[in-house]
Amino acid sequence: MPVDLLSLAGFAFVSSITPGPNNTLLMLSGAHWGFRKSLPLILGIFIGFSVMLFLVGMGLGNAFRAWPALHLSLKGVSVAYLLWLAWKLARAASPDGSGSGEARPLSFLAAASMQWINPKAWFMAVTAMSVYVPVEAPAAVPVLVTAWFMLVGFPCCLAWFFFGTALRRFLTNPLRVKAFNFLMALLLLASIVLILF
Repeated sequence: MPVDLLSLAGFAFVSSITPGPNNTLLMLSGAHWGFRKSLPLILGIFIGFSVMLFLVGMGLGNAFRAWPALHLSLKGVSVAYLLWLAWKLARAASPDGSGSGEARPLSFLAAASMQWINPKAWFMAVTAMSVYVPVEAPAAVPVLVTAWFMLVGFPCCLAWFFFGTALRRFLTNPLRVKAFNFLMALLLLASIVLILF
């Protein structure tokens, strides 16, 4: 059964362009640190999600069906981590541009690892692979779905980053920065609620 690439592109676009933990962090990073400092975060999200998507396509998603408690545990860890991250965002100070600020984007490893506890990433990966990969498909099919999904979806995520970089001109005083950080924390909390319910 061939993969319906047009339908997959639609799913990849809609699921990638909507708010979620990755998009929130990308917009925040673009607004605060620009491209060069955010590159490890960007690559961590891209590579981490690609690997996760492929592994789910190779059968990892079946573990959730076999052990529902595993899925529930992962969801609990995910929510706890994202709540902690939202709290950190709400309390974050503005980087001062001189290098003395302690705040910085997530590292490559942290961003890649976060995909495994990101509930939206799991939803996207399990849905994409369960809908678009036949049960007895050869390994080439999950590779195709992963490549096509990232080709369509990743530019959507980057749009959030570049929107954040455009906001840098607006974030010119500490009050605006605090309001922006608080808004990003609320957006992250909203993404958790949307994913869970």
